[in-house]
Amino acid sequence: MTDRAPAGPVEITEPEPADAEPGARPGETTGETTGETSSKTTAETSGKTTGESTGEVAGRRWVPRFLTDPGDRLALLLWALSHVGVLIYAYLAGPGRTTDPFLNRFTRWDAENFIAIAQFGYDGPPGMQDAGKLPAFFPGMAILIKVMRPVVEDGRLATMIISLVASAVLAVALSRLAETYAAGSGRYTVAALFLSPFAVFLYSGYSEALFLALAVSAWLLARNGRWEDAALCATGAATVRISGLFLAFGLLVMFLVAENGRKRPGGWRLLPWLALPGVPLVLYSVYQWTRTGDWLAYNSVQDRFWGRHAVWPWEALANTWSMSDDVASLTTSYYEEIISAAVLLVLAGCLAVRRKWPELAYITPQVLSFLTLSSFYMSIGRGSLTWFPLWIAIGVAGVRRPWVWLVSMAIMIPVMAINTGNFTTGAWIG
Repeated sequence: MTDRAPAGPVEITEPEPADAEPGARPGETTGETTGETSSKTTAETSGKTTGESTGEVAGRRWVPRFLTDPGDRLALLLWALSHVGVLIYAYLAGPGRTTDPFLNRFTRWDAENFIAIAQFGYDGPPGMQDAGKLPAFFPGMAILIKVMRPVVEDGRLATMIISLVASAVLAVALSRLAETYAAGSGRYTVAALFLSPFAVFLYSGYSEALFLALAVSAWLLARNGRWEDAALCATGAATVRISGLFLAFGLLVMFLVAENGRKRPGGWRLLPWLALPGVPLVLYSVYQWTRTGDWLAYNSVQDRFWGRHAVWPWEALANTWSMSDDVASLTTSYYEEIISAAVLLVLAGCLAVRRKWPELAYITPQVLSFLTLSSFYMSIGRGSLTWFPLWIAIGVAGVRRPWVWLVSMAIMIPVMAINTGNFTTGAWIG
């Protein structure tokens, strides 16, 4: 990763919908994309309902769009091939570096904590010395593991199945979302994300794939004017990671500025839906208060176990730089954290210059969280997976400036390979 990767956001331009009002700004969404409007017109002419859920059309059996749409099928092909490639690489990276069972190589650390919560709750299994850290993990992933237990007893396998299915949904949703920014960019965007430096967490028993499947779907639904459905997806994302609240803020700003939001007839009546993603946080805080007496247990354990508390931005940078020399095996990881922080700042700056207010509203809280609410940089690289405006920008560059996309991939793929090998053999990378 270098500071060249975020050059893409400058290139994000959104196509003006066919039904845009005269004088509407090109970046504003008016409800349905050109393709969807065309489909709707055809449907009204034939007396049939069409769109993403076509049902019976002209006597033919309903077929899911992802099986017939070329863009969806290509996204799923990229998803499948990238998974196969990661499995092969992890297998080849093992000899001489680890003797762990193959499944365990993808289900370390956070995955083990999710499994512990699913089986024993937030008190953890008997004898767990650091069970006090478990409130730092939102319950969404653990709930799914618990629900799957009657069918999949092995918690490690359950986490992998969740990530496998969620990443497939993510590939399709991300491809469709990118196409709303620039036609033809879907394939490049999916490839950029699934081959990004920290993509190994999408293939592991972590919560990134699940969160992104819900978050990207919510963003896509909102751009298409389906605010109720977007709010439901965002609520699901908020049960998985605290970033769900950042997503909700971005959706709120989108609702306020988009033509298909508050500006459409009766638009204000949809506003209460956007408060729904805050419900999981309230319920989780109440639950942890009943256990610990601490309304902010999530933040308290972050400070206690990981040193995450508010500091000046330059202090966090200085601490990270100093720590990079403490443990030789972690030096590269800390450098990656610093580079990731720089990428995040450049991304936010480009979004501000381009006046992409919804995307900026989603990214800005992450800037504040990563760079000021931790005594040193931690998991910023892993957090980059959730910066979908960055991956869309690189995807758009694949259409409009192919050399930018090629340079980005030439930098990212080797780093991704190294991080995959390190993670699956037991080295910490974020």
